[in-house]
Amino acid sequence: MPASDSVTVVKRITATTSSKYYVSNKAPLVPSQFIKLPAGSIKPQGWVLKYLELQRDGLTGNLGEISAWLDKHNNAWYSGTGQGDHGWEEVPYWLKGYGDIGYILHDEKMIAETKRWLEKVFESQRADGYFGPTIKEGEYTDLWSNMIMLWTMQSYYEYSKDARVIPFMTKYFKWQSAVPDNKLLQTYWENSRGGDNLYSIYWLYNRTGESWLLELAHKIHNNTADWTQANNLPNWHNVNVAQCFREPATYYLQTKDSAHLKATYNNFSLIRNIYGQVPGGMFGADENARKGYDDPRQAVETCGMVEQMASDELLIGITGDPMWADNCEDVAFNTYPAAVMPDFKGLRYLTAPNMVISDSKNHSPGLQNEGPFLSMNPFSSRCCQHNHAQGWPYYAEHLWMATPDNGIAAMLYSSSEVTAKVGNGKEVTLKQTTNYPFDEKIMIEVNGSGEFPLYMRIPGWCTRSALSINGKPVTGNFEAGSYARIERKWSNGDKIELTFPMQLALRTWNKNKNSVSLNYGPLTYSLKIEENYTKVDATKAAVWDAKWQANADQSKWPAYDIYPLSMWNYGLLINSKPLAQQFEVVKKEWPASNFPFTLNDVPVLIKAKGKMIPQWTIDKYGLCDTLPQSPVNVNTKETEITLIPMGAARLRISAFPVVE
Repeated sequence: MPASDSVTVVKRITATTSSKYYVSNKAPLVPSQFIKLPAGSIKPQGWVLKYLELQRDGLTGNLGEISAWLDKHNNAWYSGTGQGDHGWEEVPYWLKGYGDIGYILHDEKMIAETKRWLEKVFESQRADGYFGPTIKEGEYTDLWSNMIMLWTMQSYYEYSKDARVIPFMTKYFKWQSAVPDNKLLQTYWENSRGGDNLYSIYWLYNRTGESWLLELAHKIHNNTADWTQANNLPNWHNVNVAQCFREPATYYLQTKDSAHLKATYNNFSLIRNIYGQVPGGMFGADENARKGYDDPRQAVETCGMVEQMASDELLIGITGDPMWADNCEDVAFNTYPAAVMPDFKGLRYLTAPNMVISDSKNHSPGLQNEGPFLSMNPFSSRCCQHNHAQGWPYYAEHLWMATPDNGIAAMLYSSSEVTAKVGNGKEVTLKQTTNYPFDEKIMIEVNGSGEFPLYMRIPGWCTRSALSINGKPVTGNFEAGSYARIERKWSNGDKIELTFPMQLALRTWNKNKNSVSLNYGPLTYSLKIEENYTKVDATKAAVWDAKWQANADQSKWPAYDIYPLSMWNYGLLINSKPLAQQFEVVKKEWPASNFPFTLNDVPVLIKAKGKMIPQWTIDKYGLCDTLPQSPVNVNTKETEITLIPMGAARLRISAFPVVE
């Protein structure tokens, strides 16, 4: 490397300035650590692109054929007046992800459909600033669904620069400012989720600088549920926790009070210390977290997964802490893929780390709610049916982020291309090629030239990272959970190679019967259970509050129960030898489908030794029984078993008993 090059390892960016080219936090807010690029700036490739295409061609892109809430006839969100039916969270939930997929893929059909809905939202704004349907709970107006629609408007503005968005949001927040405190955010969902409203206020403030917005931010925080409690949460609903635990960190941007920032970290740890002693980045709360229900068979909503990913992505920008990127990957790789059908034409409400039946039967009180919450059903799971849409597009929009020193950061690794202004304002294009997380090598090619800093996140699991520039190794202590920062005068065609050597790692869940999970790099591995997909009547297998259009076609959008075709009740044989001598990592060709999250297309699997545990069976609730205490003494024969990435296993055992 030229002598002028600077390669350092940093835990955080020292953010004393703001990006010259991208909207970041405006004083007096805490400076942004990383900055989201405008919607449409990043072009995902590889398996992330494949996932977005599956969404477009599957449930997300065609939900208007099924969901009664998306029927435009007499729809309160489409009437232009706020009058009509179906006026709550479903339309904005769906549109929030649907629109972003359109922007990312530059899909004109999806963009046009998004604009049709948003035109009606613009049209619905009253003279006093309120917009959309008026949802009343007694004397209170429920603002929750409007919070979601504001996020949809923000993405639309970033993509289109439609000048109407800023005055639209300004008028609405003026209306909020006039609402008396005793009438503001008084109902359950809006009260829990006021942090989403708070984020939108800061988004607008960063574009207008109007100080009254900061007064409104104080008001919103003061009327939101208290997510700063020591050793307690306002409620234990899984989606609320995944979404709202970040509210204090959002408010910290204004107060600069470290106690607010610490509260978010405490919330994250609290739910996981009690109910999240399981693999996959989430926690057990199959509606709500319940005392005594902390086994890995306890599930979480698909809504909870995508909200956790969104929270992690926001917190990267607020804190710069790479642990949030690690958690986002954990959920995105190990939990979320298994919640949907491989063709993305159906999903289930609940998914658990240990889950050996996925059917339309009632499993309460093993799972909290009564009803068919485990079936893969495109007609069901009302909130998740719409809210799932945000998961992959928001993830794709955070693959790269801008930095306050006018650089660019590779944050969530995936094949992709980004064009951004850096350094002195010149645009460069960075092309990333990788099969991460299934491969340890990442190539980045620079198209363009100029001097700017390039940051690359070093994952928290990787202790032996290596870096080279144009084939020449770079020496340095690339510490896990940090960023490699290269300040360089880049030339067209420069190539950076990152290597994150993947090693086997065993995690023991001491608080969960001393069970264990096996990781290889960022992927957690599950027992490969052969799956039998059985079609069921989608309307009969739907949760009670599901609603569908009269002409919704079950032959096009079938529902499935999934049953095991192979034994699942295995424990792992573990000894004192190095893990590389106990387990065999088998690497296969990259799948022709470009989609690695199915039983037979996983490109990396692991051979292990196990024994069946006869007493570990299906319990009276139709779930795999709670874990036996490890070690388990059994007399069954030693058997070779196959483990696959947890995200590809729609039936899964990923927290294993240890057998002797």
